[in-house]
Amino acid sequence: MSGPTDEDVKILHSMGYAQELARRMGGFSNFAISFSIICVLAGGITSFPLAMGTGGGFEATIGWVVGGFFALVVAACLGQIGSAYPTAGGLYHWSSILGGRGWGWATAWINLLGLIFVVASVNVGVWQLFRDLVLAGVFHVDVTNWTSVTTDPLPTGMTADQAAAINAQAYYVQILAVSLITISQALINHLGIRLTTILTDFSGYLIFVVAVILTATFLIWGAGWDFSRITTFVNNTGDPGGNYVPEARPVLIAFLVGLLYPLYTITGFDASAHTSEETQNARVSVPRGMIHSVFWSLVFGFVMAVSFVMASPDLAATAKDGAAGWFNLFTNLKAPGTLKDILAIGIVISNYLCALAGLTSTSRMIFAFARDGGLPASSVWKGVSPTWRTPVAAIWLGAVLSVAATLYSPAFAALAAGCALFLYVSYAMPIAAGLFAEGKSWTEFGPFRLGIWSKPLGVIAVLGVLVLMYAGIQPPFDILINYAIGLLVLLAVLWFGIESRRFKGPPVGAEIAKRASEIAQAEKAVGQNT
Repeated sequence: MSGPTDEDVKILHSMGYAQELARRMGGFSNFAISFSIICVLAGGITSFPLAMGTGGGFEATIGWVVGGFFALVVAACLGQIGSAYPTAGGLYHWSSILGGRGWGWATAWINLLGLIFVVASVNVGVWQLFRDLVLAGVFHVDVTNWTSVTTDPLPTGMTADQAAAINAQAYYVQILAVSLITISQALINHLGIRLTTILTDFSGYLIFVVAVILTATFLIWGAGWDFSRITTFVNNTGDPGGNYVPEARPVLIAFLVGLLYPLYTITGFDASAHTSEETQNARVSVPRGMIHSVFWSLVFGFVMAVSFVMASPDLAATAKDGAAGWFNLFTNLKAPGTLKDILAIGIVISNYLCALAGLTSTSRMIFAFARDGGLPASSVWKGVSPTWRTPVAAIWLGAVLSVAATLYSPAFAALAAGCALFLYVSYAMPIAAGLFAEGKSWTEFGPFRLGIWSKPLGVIAVLGVLVLMYAGIQPPFDILINYAIGLLVLLAVLWFGIESRRFKGPPVGAEIAKRASEIAQAEKAVGQNT
C-alpha cells in the first residue's frame, strides 16, 4: 500500500484496530454510499403522501428545505467527529470516546435499531414500488390481491371477511418479497466491497439521472406553474389528508410531523462513517462524503418535490388520496408511455440499491460493535472472511433483523418514522457528548473542523433532534412509543445488570498498545500483510 492508505492504516492502528476490511473505496465511493442510502427517489417518493397529508405543497417543498438544512447541520457536526476518529463503528465509537462506555453502548443499540429500520422500510418500499410501478404499470399485471385495502371504511361492495382475507394475503406476499429482496442484497454484500462499491457508485449516477429526468417529466407534461402552491400551508391532518395523520392537529404539530418527510429521506448518511475503514484518506473523505451527500440530496429533492406539487391537478385530491397520491400523479401524467416505463424501472432499481447500501452500513456497525464485545456471541459477528474481506456473519445478521422488523410493523409509515427517529437520536448522542468534551477530554481533531461554529451547530443539532422526537411519536407513529419504551427499559436492565461490568468499550490508553500483537495476527489472518 502507498499514499494515503499507509496513513489510514497508521491512524486505525493508533485507535487499537486492525486493517481487516479491504480499503478500496475512494472519495466518490464514500459519498455515493451515503447518497445511495439517502436516495431522493426512495423516501422522496414513498413519503411524499406524508408531506401532503400534513401541510400540503408547502410541507413538501419548504418543509423539505427546513428539514434538509437541519440534516446538513447534523452532517457537519458528525463530519467533524468522523474526521478525528475514522472507524467503522462511527457513532458508537465516537460516543464511547467522548461520553464514556455507557453512552457509547446505548448509542450503538439505538443506531443499530435505526439502521435496521432503514433496510426494512426501504425494502418494503422496493416491493411496493415494484408491484405498483413495474408489475402493474409496465407489465399490466393484476396486483389487486397483493395490495392491502382500507377497512375503515370498507371498499364499496366488499365485506369485512373479504377485506381481511385480501390484507392477510398482501401481508404474506410482502414478507416473501421483502425476504427475497433482502437475501439478494446480503449476497451482494457478502461477495466483497468491490462489487458493492461498483453498484453504489452506479447508484449515485443513476439517482442524479433519474431524478433530473423525472423532474423534467413532471414539469413538462404536468406543471401548472402556480407558485402559490409552495408558499401556502394547508393543514390536511385528519380527513382532508386521507387520514394519513388520523386526527386533526394544530398547524405547528402538522408542520413538525411533516418534517419526517425530508428527515426520513435525508438520513443514513452515517454510512460514510461506517465504511471509514474501507475508504482511502478517510479523515478527509468521510466528512466530505456525509456533507456532500446531504447537500445534493437537499437540492435535487427540493426541485423534484416542486415538480410533484406543480404537476398535481388538484392538491386537495392528491392529499386525500393518501398513500396512493404520488402513484396516481405518476400514472395519470400525460407523458410518453415508454418514458414512464423507463422511469419506473429506474426508480425501483435506485430503491433496491438504496437498501443495498443500507445493509452495508448496518453490517459494518454490527461488525464494529461486536469487535469490542458489545453483542452477544461477539466472536461470531466480528468475523471477517479472508476470501471476501467482508464481515459475512454481520451482513447476514443485519439481513435477518431487517426482515424481522417488517413482521412486527409491516406498515411503511411506522417503519419510516422509526428509521428517522432512532437514527437522528443516535446522531445527536455523540454530538451532545462532543459539546461537553470539546476542549477538555477531546483535544485531537482531524483536518475537518467547524471552528467557532462547532458548539452553536452542536446545540442546534441536539435541540432539533429533541423536537423530532416529539414529532416522531405523534399519531399514527405512536406505535414507536412501544419500541422506544421497550428499548430504554431493556437497555437500562442490560447495562446496569450486566454490561456495565462486562463491556469494556473501544480500546483507550495502554489498552491500545497491548493490542499490537492482536492487530498483526488479525491482519495476517485476512492476508493484509501478504
